[in-house]
Amino acid sequence: MATVSCLSDVRPPMTIHKPSIWADTFTNASFDEKEQQRYSEEIEVLKEKARDMLKAATTPPNQMILIDTLERLGLDYLFETEIENILQQIKRDDQLLHHCDLFTTSLGFRLLRQHRHRISCDVFNKFVNKDGMFEEGDVEGMLSLYEAAHVRFNNEKILQEAADFTRIYLSSREAELESYIKDRVKRALKHPLHRDIPIVYARNFISIYEKDPSRNELLIKLAKFNFNFLQNLYRKELSQVTRWTKDEVDRLPEYMRIVYRFIIGIYEEFECDAAKFGKSFAIPYFKETVQHLGRAFNQELKWIMGRKLPSFQDYLENSEITSDVYIMFAAIIPGFESLTQETIDWIRTMPKLAKPTSTIGRYYDDLGSHERESKGGQVLTVMDCYMQHYGVTKQEAESNFVELIQQTWNDLSMDWVETTFVPKEIAIQFLNYARMCEAIYNKNNVDGYSNPHVVKEDVVALFIDPILI
Repeated sequence: MATVSCLSDVRPPMTIHKPSIWADTFTNASFDEKEQQRYSEEIEVLKEKARDMLKAATTPPNQMILIDTLERLGLDYLFETEIENILQQIKRDDQLLHHCDLFTTSLGFRLLRQHRHRISCDVFNKFVNKDGMFEEGDVEGMLSLYEAAHVRFNNEKILQEAADFTRIYLSSREAELESYIKDRVKRALKHPLHRDIPIVYARNFISIYEKDPSRNELLIKLAKFNFNFLQNLYRKELSQVTRWTKDEVDRLPEYMRIVYRFIIGIYEEFECDAAKFGKSFAIPYFKETVQHLGRAFNQELKWIMGRKLPSFQDYLENSEITSDVYIMFAAIIPGFESLTQETIDWIRTMPKLAKPTSTIGRYYDDLGSHERESKGGQVLTVMDCYMQHYGVTKQEAESNFVELIQQTWNDLSMDWVETTFVPKEIAIQFLNYARMCEAIYNKNNVDGYSNPHVVKEDVVALFIDPILI
């Protein structure tokens, strides 16, 4: 442990946060039951027609394109069984993707991996020349390969080369593309599809898909009704949460009492939900996770108050807890139908799927919030630990963190495929946490938590502005 001389012998300065830019936006959100019922009825009618379309798509390329469109529009959860059956058929034909064009091979590879099916990257060997290099294809094929390259594992050199090659190609061609494909390329270069938040992407893609000459009007209509239906639910939940928190603060103005009662209130609500869903066995894990989180934060406080810098590895291991991955999981599990005691025992082991998720959150957080959290060098951050541990400059550390994020995403992609024994509704929570971190921080390394203007556009689109139908 090394003493940091730049830290002053005073308590870390408090952070003064500005008032929320949202004010009472969500507290006063209205919920129209009749409108919600209309959305629901329209969705049911259109859903059956879309299901017939899935049945009518008999060739694997057409099936994969339709599945991909449904997923991009945020509709795949309505057809989970049908989609999985089709992908199982495609997977069983182990020669299929070896005989398809670049676009179809890349699409099939990505879909299978995103649905946790094992598939070898050898399917791309036929697209590499004798010098081991990919050759340029059309934009659709290059974009499909780019997206496929982002479900790669760390040992897949061919897909690393594909990611670099297609990124350069798409960036150089972006300006000359027509609107529909240009918007897709622009979004992909900003957030590869596998790393994007599905519902946020769907809101964006609906407007992009409307420009597609080959668009399916039925799916567009279904996607709009579905999005507005979900948006109403989100707004109703946000309204309930916002009011509850405000009431607590108004009633308990003293700092420690507020914190204490807030935690107790959450625990009591958790107990209630767990009992209601028949998941009371989850209660001890929730208590245990809160205790672990408190100890981890206390360890950070000791490092800060002791003016000592831990090793990078020690800080990283402690931040696996303070990343809030486990407390997030513990808080939402009562609502999972598939939750069992075995699942809780699995997460207690801090499994592979959770580790890269928490690490990605830590890396993104430290890239985006280092300046704010360091408070002019008076408070430790993991960036300081890394700089001292490896003897590098801040600029070198930032560059290395970007590479570490990429490597950890590759680990997460592998763990995602290898964790099929965990129900999807549970496993997806860890993948979505990493996606959320990328969305919050992946904008010039700005901290979207403390600067809400960074994500204002997405929040408005997701929770406030409905889609015109």
